Amino acid sequence: MSLTVARVEPSIAGVGDYIELMKPRVMSLVVFTALVGLLVAPGHVHPVIGMTALLCIAVGAGAAGALNMSYDADIDALMARTAGRPVPRGRITAGEAAGFGMTLAAFSVVTLGLLVNWVAAAMLGFTIFFYVVIYTMWLKRSTPQNIVIGGAAGALPPMIGWAAVTGSTAVEPVLLFLIIFFWTPPHFWALSLYRTDDYARAGVPMLPVVAGDRETRRHILIYTLLLAPLGVTPWLFGYAGSTYGVAAAVVGAIMIALALRVRAERSGHTASKQMFAFSILYLFLLFAMLLVDRTSGLLFGHIAL
Repeated sequence: MSLTVARVEPSIAGVGDYIELMKPRVMSLVVFTALVGLLVAPGHVHPVIGMTALLCIAVGAGAAGALNMSYDADIDALMARTAGRPVPRGRITAGEAAGFGMTLAAFSVVTLGLLVNWVAAAMLGFTIFFYVVIYTMWLKRSTPQNIVIGGAAGALPPMIGWAAVTGSTAVEPVLLFLIIFFWTPPHFWALSLYRTDDYARAGVPMLPVVAGDRETRRHILIYTLLLAPLGVTPWLFGYAGSTYGVAAAVVGAIMIALALRVRAERSGHTASKQMFAFSILYLFLLFAMLLVDRTSGLLFGHIAL
């Protein structure tokens, strides 16, 4: 009779690998839009509670990123853009990434519920579930509408920030949700136009893989034409001042101009790369101007008093 002793190899992952697993660039956008939702919400929240809410939202976003990388390790290894991620590179196993992600998810939701409120916690839990289960496990591999429907997960953070203050939702955070929701398809389709080979190699049915470049360019224009007026709605509905309204109209017009260039482009991907880069700036400027508009209004209101 012989005994087989299982050896557990020490992990070669460093702190940087676990940080990368949490998708810090995506996390920064999530935290920023949640911060705007938190600061524009009516009422007052203690700074410690506000920081706790943002920390929980950041950790929840990191959890979703880790669980996404755990499940997508097979297709990430086939794509040049993602082959250097910790799991396909062999720095972290898929099981370790899943355990890390589930631990972060449980911590973020429970802490947000106990220390802030359970409405915000429930929304954060739903966001993680939607991104991991609905988008990553189902939509991403099954339909070219993956980005359209899956974009709801990335659009929820400002609503969570609002709920952290109010314990409820309202029209204003829903408008912020819709802005991000309609921003997501043209943003990612612009990227997918010059990464089509990557997605085709991995078997991901992104729109240019399934429907071709021409149809993707048409869809980018359609969604951008819907997005631009949506960006102005906080001003039209009286939730923001004219400074925000003018800024939103200008950057919206630039987005439409870039979408028209993408639509007209027949060879190469110069216009799609420009649109992808500007779309990030567009969303940042829109939310930054909303924040400036709201905080300056409060400042001048206090001075007038």
